[in-house]
Amino acid sequence: MDLLSFFGMISLPLISSPFVYLSGRLGAHEAVLHRRSYVVRGFALLAILSAWVPFVRTVTAFMAGETQEFMIETILLQVDGISLLVAGTVLTLGTLVILFSGPYMAGEAGEEKYYAMLLAMIGVMIGLACAGDLFNLWVWFEAMAVSSYLLVAFYREQAASLEAGMKYLIQSAIGSVLVLVGIALVLANAGTLDMAGVRAAVAGSDVNRWVWLGAGALFIVGFGVKVAFVPLHTWLPDAHSQAPSGISAMLSGVVIEVGLIAMLRALSVLTGLGESWGVLFLTFGALNIVYGNLLALRQTHVKRMLAFSSLSHVGYMLMGLGIALTSNVELGAQGAFFHLFTHMLMKGLAFLAVGALLYALFLQNDSHAPLAISDLAGAAKKYPLVAFGLSAALLGLGGLPPLAGFMSKWQIFVAGFESQSGWIMALMVFMAFNSVLSLAYYAPLVNLMYRGSPSQAVTAGKPVSAAISLPILLMTLAVILLGFFPQVMNWITRPAAQSLLAFFGN
Repeated sequence: MDLLSFFGMISLPLISSPFVYLSGRLGAHEAVLHRRSYVVRGFALLAILSAWVPFVRTVTAFMAGETQEFMIETILLQVDGISLLVAGTVLTLGTLVILFSGPYMAGEAGEEKYYAMLLAMIGVMIGLACAGDLFNLWVWFEAMAVSSYLLVAFYREQAASLEAGMKYLIQSAIGSVLVLVGIALVLANAGTLDMAGVRAAVAGSDVNRWVWLGAGALFIVGFGVKVAFVPLHTWLPDAHSQAPSGISAMLSGVVIEVGLIAMLRALSVLTGLGESWGVLFLTFGALNIVYGNLLALRQTHVKRMLAFSSLSHVGYMLMGLGIALTSNVELGAQGAFFHLFTHMLMKGLAFLAVGALLYALFLQNDSHAPLAISDLAGAAKKYPLVAFGLSAALLGLGGLPPLAGFMSKWQIFVAGFESQSGWIMALMVFMAFNSVLSLAYYAPLVNLMYRGSPSQAVTAGKPVSAAISLPILLMTLAVILLGFFPQVMNWITRPAAQSLLAFFGN
């Protein structure tokens, strides 16, 4: 195997990160400052585009059935259906966010830090998804937490941003300590941290079952902070609303999902307990769905509303995973992974569209004010592409056919009825009602943009640049096309589902 076709998609963003930072520190006078902004943006975009080359080669090797592993001492990285899905998801959103961020972040103090940390976060998320041993899984997880923390608190001169960053840091640190304690418990009883070795040790172990359940509980609570399990979610609305819009898209679109993948990797080594974790996922899934909807209903700021809606969409993923683990229905896991990808598209699109409006209405007028729902009134008349993209994202998130969100939710719904379990089918009905309920806060925003008289902010708004409009256009088309042709994702969601069931011994 050509190691560059696998390791390159992790190493290229990581290696590029410090060089992007250094390129932004050259010179101090105004002319250089203006020029270096373009250098930083161009370098960051080149780095992320370069990472697509090893990704494509990795996909080709994976489709040909090649085993792809990389090991140095105790560090094991390997490619399977799940890691490939995560890599594609992260690279897709990361590329679009870097493109979007050009005009959005232009002239901001610390612009080079923004791109450097964004590239580092992309690299460590892909590395986390490929980790083959528990300790290095934790190291990648910590690196993701640190890089994302610095981006959440990017506007360090604003008290609200610092508060959001501190809340995120403290809760993430507590979660990380719990994960580390769980890993120590596994090491003490299994004698190894290699995932395959731990599975073998657990399967043949005479250790009390409660020890493994205790380790699993520590993993669920520790990783659950990052995944935003209710009630471990309290960092999320502040972090999503205070971060730059591109980072809000990353946090909601991939960071919490990668946290979920880390949890699945860790829990999968505790063989024989898959059904227990499945029941727990279904329970947390139902709680996240209803709680996220109820809190989103009462929000007056758009980014906070979108942040709370992420709780619900984590719930849909948990439902699909729970169905797969309790009933061994592959379509449940496939639907969960499909929703992971469609949620990245829809929520990423929503945050980037909201960011475009923030850029047009406030940032270009030297204001960092939050975007209130009332500010959206009449936005479609002046910003038709942005309004259409936001509408497609919101209605897709609400599960309106034939958009992508409907199709991924539908797969989970069908899987629930395939389980032939009465209580799971009841949960599917509950999930469907909550999907309709979510339109109670999505649809009024669409109505306001198209039917309301232009707000004062819209009237005073500035134009949106082409670099901001392009990723919005591409994501809008993807949300619509995946609704009509959901089968195009089967090539990666099915292997990811098969990998998950194989890990848990189903």
